[in-house]
Amino acid sequence: MRQERHEAVKIAQLTPGSGDNFYCENCLRDLGFIKAAGTLGHDVLMVPMYLPVSVGGEQADTASPVFFGGINVYLQQKLDFFQRTPRWVDRLFDSPKLLSWVGRKASMTDARTLGEMTVSMLRGENGRQAKEMERLAAWLGEAANRPDIVVLSNALLAGAAGVLKERVGAKVVCLLQDEDGFLDGLGEPYASQAWQLVRQRVGDIDGFVAASGYYADVMRRRLSIDAGKMHVAHAGISLEGCDALRLEPEAPTIGYLSRMCAARGLDTLVEAFVLLKQDPALSQAKLKIAGGQMPGDAAFVRGVQKRLAACGLTADVEFAPDYERSARFAFLRGLSVLSVPEKQPVACGLYVAEALAVGVPAVQPTGGVFDELSTLTDGGCVTYEPNDAAILAKRLAALLKNRERLRELGQAGKEAVFEKFDIRRTAERVMGIYREICNSSAV
Repeated sequence: MRQERHEAVKIAQLTPGSGDNFYCENCLRDLGFIKAAGTLGHDVLMVPMYLPVSVGGEQADTASPVFFGGINVYLQQKLDFFQRTPRWVDRLFDSPKLLSWVGRKASMTDARTLGEMTVSMLRGENGRQAKEMERLAAWLGEAANRPDIVVLSNALLAGAAGVLKERVGAKVVCLLQDEDGFLDGLGEPYASQAWQLVRQRVGDIDGFVAASGYYADVMRRRLSIDAGKMHVAHAGISLEGCDALRLEPEAPTIGYLSRMCAARGLDTLVEAFVLLKQDPALSQAKLKIAGGQMPGDAAFVRGVQKRLAACGLTADVEFAPDYERSARFAFLRGLSVLSVPEKQPVACGLYVAEALAVGVPAVQPTGGVFDELSTLTDGGCVTYEPNDAAILAKRLAALLKNRERLRELGQAGKEAVFEKFDIRRTAERVMGIYREICNSSAV
């Protein structure tokens, strides 16, 4: 007979580092979960992949080395020699300090340059990084490290699933959050090859946890995942310090918190701000921008700054360099409203929850997760027709001219976030899913 397991679960969370150049929702999601699950009594070990995992200096306390170090993975992709080098040579390139430096200087996470490498990684034991796969499986298979569940932070790590199930003897769970944009952005023939390889790995994975109902539907369709394998858990946030009283800014202030790039719609927001400033009632409006950038985003940001300068608005716009947690929430408290005009539908929108946690409503494009968040936050996330700066400007102007409405939306959203997005509650939900997956084959 099946026996339910209620004891603590031991988890190995495989999380790729992003280089700590920008506000990375995936990294924040994993870091928050690991800390919260630990407070619930579970043994959760973060296993960094490619680069050390850090966001604004926030990082997990981990005993794990970095696996699939970004430099070694690149060299193994390009040169056959590095597929056979001894570990002492590889260790030189896996230095956390060196990887952190390279991650800040190079576009190691830019999908446009990673087609061949992504396909190779998804081939797992048959790819050019097979040596790295062997090292990871051997380390996780050691008695001191062996987990009950290996959690893949995203579907791009699916190439490891089969080997880890066989060698470690653990269940494998895959989190899902915005992989579609990365894979589609690889270009052909790599995009089609990568999608096909992920589909082939679905059978090696015991369960999937999507960041939203919207994204669960997207990936269930694109990967042909059985409904019984798919679960949904919205990313939670730590609410520590968020209940403090917020002083509203004197001037109407719009904020942007995400990676400063075209895909996130920073240029759309800037154009909306240019239009909005033509309204005499909003002549004192300010725009504050935070979230960092990758090395390849520098030219885009300079273009945005030139546009603002040409319109005589440089003095009305602030680019905040720091996005670590305390600076991030101080930034959010100084806003009237937040807007990140994503150009394509997205799965998570963690910045909406963070803004609402301090009583700041968000104006976001329809589609993706934002319609879902609008319902979940009792209207704290206001939506508009996407990719239209004029419509965005009108929606922002209407709210900024009605401070009472802003307060109502912010308060409703704050109460909803405290009720539904507390990271501890999220961790309890996710651990329930993991127990269900563990018990699915318990005899």
